[in-house]
Parts: sequence; C-alpha cells; structure tokens
Amino acid sequence: MIKLGVIGTSWITKMFIEAAQKTTAYELSKIYSRTIERGEKFLSTLSTNDVSIVTTLSDLYTNIDAVYIASPNALHFEQAKAAIEAGINVIVEKPAFSNPTEFAIIEELLASHPDVRFFEAARHVHQSNFKIIEQTMGELTQLQGATFVYQKYSSRYDAYLAGDEPNVLTREFSGGALYDLGVYPLYAAISLFGTPRAVQYLPTLLRNGADGKGTANLFFDDYNVTLLFGKSANSYLPSEIYGLKETIVISNIAELEEVKYYDGEGNADTISEKVADNPMIKEAQDFADIINDPVAQHEHYNQWFQLAKQVNQTLFDLRQSAGIVFPADELQN
Repeated sequence: MIKLGVIGTSWITKMFIEAAQKTTAYELSKIYSRTIERGEKFLSTLSTNDVSIVTTLSDLYTNIDAVYIASPNALHFEQAKAAIEAGINVIVEKPAFSNPTEFAIIEELLASHPDVRFFEAARHVHQSNFKIIEQTMGELTQLQGATFVYQKYSSRYDAYLAGDEPNVLTREFSGGALYDLGVYPLYAAISLFGTPRAVQYLPTLLRNGADGKGTANLFFDDYNVTLLFGKSANSYLPSEIYGLKETIVISNIAELEEVKYYDGEGNADTISEKVADNPMIKEAQDFADIINDPVAQHEHYNQWFQLAKQVNQTLFDLRQSAGIVFPADELQN
C-alpha cells in the first residue's frame, strides 16, 4: 500500500482520495491543513478514520510514500520541492508550476533523487474516452485542427465582483482563466497534436491584471487549434476535431462524457464509453503502477513527464504573448 498524504481540503482533494481508495493501491495517512480544526472538518467528510492531521510540511513528509498537492497554484513549487528533498513521490494538480524556471529546478532535483517520481494530475488524458479520441484521430483521412471549449462561471467570481480577490482569480497565486480552466483544453491539445510552432493568447483581463476568459491559438504547420476558456461566463459549446469531411465531437473536453464520430455524410456514431463516477480513478491507478514498478512503467512515466513539461512551457509562452506576469516569475529570475 502507498501511504498517501494530501495538501488541500477542497472538493478535488476529496475526489482524489476517494479515487485512490477505490484503486486499493493507496492508504490515506496524513492530511495537511493550515489549522487542525479545518483538517478535522475535512476528515469528517471522508469514509476513513485512522488519519493524522498535521499543520507543518515537516510533519507531513514523514512516514508517507506519496503526497497529493491541491493547494493554490503559486504554492505548488515549494511544497513539491520539499517533498522531493524528503524522498516523497509527488502528485500535483495542474498546473503543477507557474513557469519553466520552477519546472527546471524540479527536474534537476529529481535527477538527484532517482527513486522519486513526479506526476501532474491531468485526469482527462488518462481516461478511456481520451484514448478513444486519440485512436479515432489516427483514422481520419486528413487532420485539420480543432476547437476546444471549456468555459464555466466560477463559484468565486461573485466574490470578485463584490470586491474580493479570490486566490483562483489573482496573479499573486498564479491564477486566472488560463492557469485554472485553460490548462484542460491545452493539455488535451498538446497530448493529441504535439508541440505547436507558435502560440497566441488574447485574454479578457480583470481589474487586477489576471485573465477572466480568453482565446488561445496554437499554430501548427498545416492547421491551427483554437482554445476557448474562461471563468467569468458559461459556454455550452462542444469541442471538435476536424478531419477532411469527418468530425469528432466531444461534449466536454475536460469531462469527456460523450464522444461522437461524424462521417463525411453527416452520420453520427457514439464512440465513447460510459465514464466512471469518479474521473480520477484511472490516473490514480496509473500513478500507483509507476510508483510500485518504475522500471516496467518507465516509458509511460517519461511520456507523461515530458507532456507536463511541454504544457508548462506552452502555458508560459501563452502568458508572455498576452503580457501577463506572475509574481512567481519575478521571484525565480
């Protein structure tokens, strides 16, 4: 059993814990929280009892095998760095780090800790329906790009409108639309299409300089991929991948509930499988397989690591094209 510690007490941490438990490969051991009271409140929502609540990283990174980090984006780097230095495997919610400088430091640190593995938790690229999309793309007569959409009104946007500064919508915490929701379609695009030759981001900025929504263009040699995402409005548009006459239509590029294939005559076939109740089970199992047998799983590990690295670089390039600067960029220079 992999002894698991977690940082963060939000819904996504709860979802990962439940997914990890369903794999039977993990045992929740510790919960890190700013206060014991907050940690105990979170623990009361879980179907487990024998868990320690800790308030320091030094206490967290003792007698565990892996840590799942779901804190605000700007905190990921220091928390992951400390875990690797302690010999702990790291699973970080996307986006893992604020910029390529942080990623390079983590990569160098991993080289000096060869028994430690680092994972970015991009759950959708591990799901079976994503693999179906990937396979179907290979059967298209000619690939002609895509449009990926992921725009949801944030539960924190009302607070922003009322004058508050929620972490997820501030540059101080490496937040904003691109780094919160845009990372989902970007992960899918780079996984499916590879590295673009150039990028452009056209954001709608909030009063604090963070992006509330925007359009990202990824330029490839023979086609473009367009990403539409945001936290200040809702969109109900599906996502599409274009062949010559054929089209793959995806209900939601992050959730992947339904995928349809349209042939050249406009006939539609549903090619997706029923999604699991918890969409994080597959990634949790994939990470456990690598931790338990890193030699046999090296190819998969390297593939996902390089994908995470390229996503990190492209996120940064998109931000640079829009002139959006995070305080984390200045701290690393």
